[in-house]
Amino acid sequence: MRIPLSVIVLALVAVAGCSNKGLRDLRAPGTGPDEFMILPAKPLTQPADYAVLPPPTPGGSNITDQHPDADAVAALGGRPEALNATGIPASDGALVTAASRNGVEPGVRASLASQDAEFRKRQSRMTRFRLFPVDRYSQAYRKQALDPFRQTQEFRNRGFGTPTSPPAKP
Repeated sequence: MRIPLSVIVLALVAVAGCSNKGLRDLRAPGTGPDEFMILPAKPLTQPADYAVLPPPTPGGSNITDQHPDADAVAALGGRPEALNATGIPASDGALVTAASRNGVEPGVRASLASQDAEFRKRQSRMTRFRLFPVDRYSQAYRKQALDPFRQTQEFRNRGFGTPTSPPAKP
């Protein structure tokens, strides 16, 4: 009994629709605009007194401009005006001192980004041609991944108190 080609194509299309790469796809999504960079303006409102309006600043900020960082800080209970402060707040001085006790490498983010890009490039030399899509994230970082159940068991064997964890998936 031969299976018609149209049934095979339909089955392949149905199975392809089940894939969900999500945030684990390391490739750039394309050259188009990023829809998350577009911020809607706040609604226009009539001021209570026109005499207290700030002077116009061409190229500067506007009353209806969004400030997502300040809005997020305020929503989490912080002080949005602290975002404009320069330097390290006195309340965070001890934390910064403890974190930088072994020295601070200037430009560490750019350095790590370039090292990570080079690492992923080396890891993908022989994996560019695949018949089916694969999880490039797990593929690139498989040697650096931790097995949480093995780590928990190692800590328990050494006598450390560990919280309970869900059972391993079969």
